[in-house]
Amino acid sequence: MIDVLVLGVSEVRSVLSMDKAIDLVELAFREKGLGRVQMPPKTYLFFNKYNGDLRVMPAYLENLNVAGVKVVNVHPFNPVKYSLPTVMATVIIVDPETGRPLSIMDGTWLTCTRTAAAAAVATKYLARSNSKILGIVGAGALAPFHIDALSRVLRVESLLIYDVDRGKAERTAIEARERLGVRALAVSSPREAVEGVDVLTTLTPSRKPVVLNEWITGGIHINAMGADAPGKEELDPLILKRAKVVVDDFEQAIHSGEVNVPISSGFIDRSCIYAELGEVIVGLKKGRVSSDEVTVFDSTGLAIQDVIVASYVYNEAVKRGLGKTITLH
Repeated sequence: MIDVLVLGVSEVRSVLSMDKAIDLVELAFREKGLGRVQMPPKTYLFFNKYNGDLRVMPAYLENLNVAGVKVVNVHPFNPVKYSLPTVMATVIIVDPETGRPLSIMDGTWLTCTRTAAAAAVATKYLARSNSKILGIVGAGALAPFHIDALSRVLRVESLLIYDVDRGKAERTAIEARERLGVRALAVSSPREAVEGVDVLTTLTPSRKPVVLNEWITGGIHINAMGADAPGKEELDPLILKRAKVVVDDFEQAIHSGEVNVPISSGFIDRSCIYAELGEVIVGLKKGRVSSDEVTVFDSTGLAIQDVIVASYVYNEAVKRGLGKTITLH
């Protein structure tokens, strides 16, 4: 018989803290920087008539001996049309020795957590150490996770939040004030969330730039988190020309990251990418080297993030007797 542990979102949340997720995600990037992971680029199915897609993301962290696969959708109209999340995910953890499935778990909350954790890790290595003003463009489901994660690597004093839905920005600001005790304001334009901030995080599904080059001043660090599929972009390509661009994965970024549109159009080429984040973490490339340079983290979301976090969740759940066991064979 093959018994598989099934974990719902409540079990995942009960064992995974943001601090732990940040540590695990940094470790995953470190393993990648050392060349000890197998991770083919994510595969897409495009449901064009529904404005959605499905992604398959396998990974094996060889030195840690953990492996698995995530299946995840992105359907931006879900909340309004179907009262469903934009992103829904399922993660399967397997035993590398036998290929046996060990666990099937909800990956939606996990995805939000590990995505924000990656932004925190990048910010730790690329932002100025005295950064204290945070800008957020896009106040959807990911925004509270990013505010939480970034507050753990920065001494955030003030927060400026923009969304096309002013109500979302207001609610996110209220939550941030209550939870973190910081000055948090909803603003009326993207420009107000960009100018003068130390760290900017973009969290939109945009297919055209929402942040313009003329708003960007030296010293800023940008977490470009929204462009995670071909055709998406949030930043004016002129920003990428002047910035130190660090990606999570070179090939995946070229295919579906913030750099994908300007590279495919010929506006920039692959040489604009300075490094992968793992290379910076292990010291193969330097991170920020001056207080006035512009740095950009181009995040597409990596399967190694999901697998390392989900493997931890599985092991903790086994220790605590959580979840429900089902027999597949």
